[in-house]
Amino acid sequence: MNKPSHFIDLSLLKSHPAFRAVFIARFISIVALGMLAVAVPVQIQQMTKSPLLVGLGVTVAACGMFIGLLAGGVLADRYERKKLILFARSTCGLGFVGLAINAALPEPSLTAVYLLGLWDGFFGAIGVTALLAATPALVGRENLMQAGAITMLSVRFGSILSPAIAGMVIASGGVVWNFVLAALGTLLTVLTLLKLPMLPPPPQPREHPLKSLATGVQFLFTTPLVGMAALMGALVTLASAIRVLYPALAPHWEVSADRLGLMFAAVPLGAAIGAVTSGRLAQAARPGLLILSSAIASFLALGLFGLMPDFPLALLCLVAFGYFSSITSLVQYTLIQALTPDALLGRINSLWTAQNVTGDALGAALIGGIGAWLLPQQAAAVFGFAATLLGVLMWLVMGSLRRYQPPAVTLAEEAS
Repeated sequence: MNKPSHFIDLSLLKSHPAFRAVFIARFISIVALGMLAVAVPVQIQQMTKSPLLVGLGVTVAACGMFIGLLAGGVLADRYERKKLILFARSTCGLGFVGLAINAALPEPSLTAVYLLGLWDGFFGAIGVTALLAATPALVGRENLMQAGAITMLSVRFGSILSPAIAGMVIASGGVVWNFVLAALGTLLTVLTLLKLPMLPPPPQPREHPLKSLATGVQFLFTTPLVGMAALMGALVTLASAIRVLYPALAPHWEVSADRLGLMFAAVPLGAAIGAVTSGRLAQAARPGLLILSSAIASFLALGLFGLMPDFPLALLCLVAFGYFSSITSLVQYTLIQALTPDALLGRINSLWTAQNVTGDALGAALIGGIGAWLLPQQAAAVFGFAATLLGVLMWLVMGSLRRYQPPAVTLAEEAS
């Protein structure tokens, strides 16, 4: 048996054709959606010159995503997942086509931008939930950590590339071409995902959708390990909203506008490093302990970020935050997937992803509120160290998560 490497193992892309198709489709989707996330605010700003209406557009799309995640969890546990994925992605593509047509009109409709943003957020979330629920069947539960690392790497690189591509496209051809390219990207993902095998959900009783969703929520409370892992991940997501302070922090380090982008890129860079060097995470004897310790380390990095006297040191702290938060997310993802029954994978993944969406929004409001009372660097330090103390408290309280050891692998799994 080969000695495990510290670096990410990409062999799943070769050995599992269905996962390779998902990887390609997800990367194209991330780039297309990232371009869309730039184009919609730019278009609303050009039309209205109102930051308030720009913010409203982002909020409407986020609401559509939140509702879509909850609905998608129930649907993914009831219906054949390949069909659901293809339906959701195709419907999203129609929304992108609508945005392109609207943007090409002499007088684009602001209402249409909001409604189509809601449409794409809703159906996009359904597709994401169905893909997450299907992943264990595509790669096997013993490969979830490896699959999660590969997925995280593709998401991070896609997130870094898409704003740059969107900016160049808008500068050369306007927002219309962003929407056109997003629609074409969606078509490519649909064609790629046609290669997936049929992915039927496990048999389960028919019940009202709200009752079905409540069953998923009940599972989180009656399965302490999953609930605690999700709660710790929520706190990390809350902390990731520290980016709202970046523009206000720039004068503190005498950072020009062209260097401000380095702050936004630092956390994704750290997360990418975490994914690339995640080769041995799957062998962690106590994954719960790793979740707790890496989360606390990420909060401590944020606290130190606010105290740094020099810009390069501040960037280093942000890279460290990205690194440790990615470790938390990878192990959390694997633990939740491994401990969730197949019949509940759709709902638990939807609740987990919805928690990340709402956690980011709540974190932005909380950190922004602290920033209104204190200097930006003080706000960053106070929030980071407060999160560190809360993380230590959760470490002390969550003894069962800290001590959890997964069952030993079978000889067959070792031989594979």
